Amino acid sequence: MRRGLLAPALLASAALALAGCSSDDDSGDDSSSGSGDSIKIGIKFDQPGLGYKDGDTYTGFDVDVATYVAGKLGYDADKIEWVQAPSANRENMLSGGQVDMIFATYSITDDRKKVVSFAGPYFVAGQDLLVAADDTSITGPEDLEGKNLCSVTGSTSAQRIKDDYASGTQLLEQPGYAECVTALTAGQVDAVTTDDIILAGLAALPANEGKVKVVGNPFSEENYGVGIPKDSDKCEDINTAIQAMVDDGTWQKLLDKNVGASGYKANEKLNPPKPAACA
Repeated sequence: MRRGLLAPALLASAALALAGCSSDDDSGDDSSSGSGDSIKIGIKFDQPGLGYKDGDTYTGFDVDVATYVAGKLGYDADKIEWVQAPSANRENMLSGGQVDMIFATYSITDDRKKVVSFAGPYFVAGQDLLVAADDTSITGPEDLEGKNLCSVTGSTSAQRIKDDYASGTQLLEQPGYAECVTALTAGQVDAVTTDDIILAGLAALPANEGKVKVVGNPFSEENYGVGIPKDSDKCEDINTAIQAMVDDGTWQKLLDKNVGASGYKANEKLNPPKPAACA
């Protein structure tokens, strides 16, 4: 009976001893590489070529850039937890600790910097137009007078055209840009508008190849930054990683891989951008 009581105690003591050794070893590895931890990164789930979720697979320029930066920070790809980051929720997700970083076509603005911080930018986009591949009549927003234009419900992109360029534009609103491209290929509208790289990702989809093209005449400037919490100490490290990605040629390779099939070329006067000094 006494042996029956001692055996479990001895086993428990041995298990604790082994756990202590294992914990010491693991913590030593983590401090040198960070690979034992995980990191939560916010992305879009519905932007082909940028941030797109298909089953358990995540693809796009934002995803690839985030993976590269995370690697430089010491996180292997299998330590990344991808989290959907809708535009309206991004500041709250960072402030509330739901994510550690956000790569989600996240334009750096003064208003947003009151709530969160940014590293980067890692890309400079511009509002542009997507038209039929054989359309030579539309070369910019001024050509949209009397034309049918599609954008997402509540989008500021379409309103900018009506306010600043072509007040006579007829607007078709859809819940998503994929539906706008369907309307374009069906001949229901003459153009689709949003940021050029988002349009390029849509144009690069196999179903759309050869049917549509990005006009390539951007008329705004959108600096895509890495959103981080206000109290984050990672800005300098993220900027160093972004610059390394540009310098070693990875930035261009990732851009070509994700949107190159559309024929899209980034504005060479603005890209690749040099990360701004951390505040």
